[in-house]
Amino acid sequence: MLPEKIRISIRDKIWSLADQIGWSSLNDLDRSKLYERWTKDPDVGGQLAHFMDPRKVRVYIKDSLIKPYERAKLLAAEDDIWRALDMSPPRDVSGTFIKPHGCQLDDGRVVCWGKSRDWKLVLMAAFERAINNGGVSHGVVLLETGKTSDESSRKLVVEASMRLGIKKIAWLD
Repeated sequence: MLPEKIRISIRDKIWSLADQIGWSSLNDLDRSKLYERWTKDPDVGGQLAHFMDPRKVRVYIKDSLIKPYERAKLLAAEDDIWRALDMSPPRDVSGTFIKPHGCQLDDGRVVCWGKSRDWKLVLMAAFERAINNGGVSHGVVLLETGKTSDESSRKLVVEASMRLGIKKIAWLD
């Protein structure tokens, strides 16, 4: 079992590095290289390998350190998400979602948010959740990761959202 003090120390180190390098804007190849580097780093992977099968270190870094980092970043942006949709943070929520994040308000409106690199998933989730729960696809907010930063990409995303019946779409740059 990984001691809490070591887990927190490694988590803090990885999260700090992820902040410094702009993790959310990295492509999959760059992320893979970092996972490999961290796995081989004596202060990260080396310490973890003392407490787990060394073949599982990379998966641990990805699933137990980086995924919570990404979730925390999304949750930290939640106030900005509501502002981007010209809404106040809701008081009455009938359901919440993850992968991607979102909620359904008591009045049936569905709001979803996620990284712009996952825009298709986020738009389809808003559409599907509204259909499956008898609601309305009210809004989507995309946290820009470099995938839809140019005007032509955003036009495509806006067109797709309109065709899916999503009322509002916004980006957090």
